[in-house]
Amino acid sequence: MKLEIGVVDAFTDEVFGGNPAAVCLLEQDLSAETMQKIAMEMNLSETAFVQKKEVSGHFSLRWFTPTLEIDLCGHATLASAFWMLRNNWAQSGETIHFHTLSGELQVKSHRDQLEMNFPLLPTFTDTHPVFKDELFGKKILAAAQLRKNWIFELESEDAVKTLEPVMQEIADNSEEGFIVTAAGDGEFDIVSRFFGPNVGIAEDPVTGFAHCALMDYWYQKTGKLHLKAFQASNRGGKLDLEKQDDRVILRGKAVSVLTGTMTLD
Repeated sequence: MKLEIGVVDAFTDEVFGGNPAAVCLLEQDLSAETMQKIAMEMNLSETAFVQKKEVSGHFSLRWFTPTLEIDLCGHATLASAFWMLRNNWAQSGETIHFHTLSGELQVKSHRDQLEMNFPLLPTFTDTHPVFKDELFGKKILAAAQLRKNWIFELESEDAVKTLEPVMQEIADNSEEGFIVTAAGDGEFDIVSRFFGPNVGIAEDPVTGFAHCALMDYWYQKTGKLHLKAFQASNRGGKLDLEKQDDRVILRGKAVSVLTGTMTLD
């Protein structure tokens, strides 16, 4: 069996930027074990698997890191929609309905971007039992919990960009990882980084799900319904965020960087 795979850089308009994801458009069923092996072989932060459902415009979507299946991934969803449009699995202007472990997710074209409708992830202000005042030498202004992750607000954009994390300490003090954020001091309203050693990702280039939580976090602080966001990884990524009740609209661009064929037998 041969499987066509595309690699797409999401949340960027130039190659080698944003967050790369592998996308597999499946014409037949694959076991979860095989999907996991493919994700290990691709060795990207996420590999997405898309399969048509009986209803037109509806698709199943699963995401795997090199080590496990996850229940939500923004950048690989954006990459999947982009790759489907490139391969005529979907048409520009129509809404793509993805059925996932996090429920139904919708993606559609919005001007020169793709627009994703995701659940807003609630955050709860709290104090970390270990990192109360400082995080790896940077002052903590506030902290919040998000499911299995922690959010730390630092005092400046520069503090976020220059933070030098110790991965073992993050692994020992979170179930999944740490999100660090600060108010932007220029083009962007907020900046952030995400470290997820417990899900096989040291630093994620651009993290869609984190911005579903950051929208909630910064809305509670500022009341703003629209945010321009930058994830300050080495690759960098740009997102436009909009809060709509208990949903968040994430908008971004994507580019194709690689097409290949994997032999499975």
